[in-house]
Amino acid sequence: MNNQLSDWRNLALEFEQQINQTLLGQRQAVRHCVISVFARGHVLLEGNVGVGKTTLLRAIAQGLGGNYQRIEGTIDLMPADLIYYTYLDDKGKPQVDPGPLLKQGENLATFFFNEINRARPQVHSLLLRVMAERSISAFNQEYRFPHVQVFADRNRIEREETFELPAAARDRFMMEINIDMPADEALLKELMFNPRFHDTDSLISGVKTGTIAYYQLNELAQLIQQTIQPTAALKNYALDLWTATKNPKKYGITLSDVEMEQLIMSGASPRGMSFLIRAAKVNAWLENRETLLPEDLQAVFRVTMAHRIFLNPIYSYRQEQLLPELISGIVESVAAP
Repeated sequence: MNNQLSDWRNLALEFEQQINQTLLGQRQAVRHCVISVFARGHVLLEGNVGVGKTTLLRAIAQGLGGNYQRIEGTIDLMPADLIYYTYLDDKGKPQVDPGPLLKQGENLATFFFNEINRARPQVHSLLLRVMAERSISAFNQEYRFPHVQVFADRNRIEREETFELPAAARDRFMMEINIDMPADEALLKELMFNPRFHDTDSLISGVKTGTIAYYQLNELAQLIQQTIQPTAALKNYALDLWTATKNPKKYGITLSDVEMEQLIMSGASPRGMSFLIRAAKVNAWLENRETLLPEDLQAVFRVTMAHRIFLNPIYSYRQEQLLPELISGIVESVAAP
């Protein structure tokens, strides 16, 4: 591995360590978020209330530096609220100021959409363009955000006054990451009784800013993708994984009380598979390898694939049970080289 990638890898691991010190018991979720940063993919976090989703995203934004904007999803939020806001100045005259997307211009690095499922589909559509093209049209001109990375979160508890994200929007997220409470009792006691974790602002301010230069991430991500190479056998393995998301029965995968021929309505998209490979290459880089291995694909398979597999309606009511079982079955049943 060349010296530039090695130096950046050390910085990436330092960045990851700082976040792990800020958010206890979430090492896997932190690793996946770090992978997304260097793969330049957007992330949707899901979890119960108060488990640290916002703290994690704030820590990432603090560590990356650059400009950070945040908006709260509400049922009355409209697309225009992301672009501009109007008010009366001290002379009573109407004024228009840039909204959270336009305020920082091309220097916007991190955009955090809190409670995204509370926003209307019209807002999701605008966000979809920002995620896909890193640009929007407003005031008769086009605004570009070459460095922006979108993080969004939603909680699993509240379903009233919420809107499910459409498949097209979910497919734009490289990863959907679940955040759960730590199971370790020692960590839980630390979270309860250590005053350090009671003041979130102070906790976030302890994350070193500027370790990672956000404006160099696009170039670095491209270098990682060009450097980490798969073997012919690994390419065949990736193709088998993709096929299994559409036809799991071909690989001998069975689930309890399920007709496997009827289970899948739609498997992973080509975009999804490209996200899988991009994320896997970053995982290999973080593990200090230049060759892509099966364990790299397995490490990111669940978070890049689960939200891209759609079950037929007759099984959709069991989705929360069946999808994890299906993902595990694919990883365990598809033969690795």
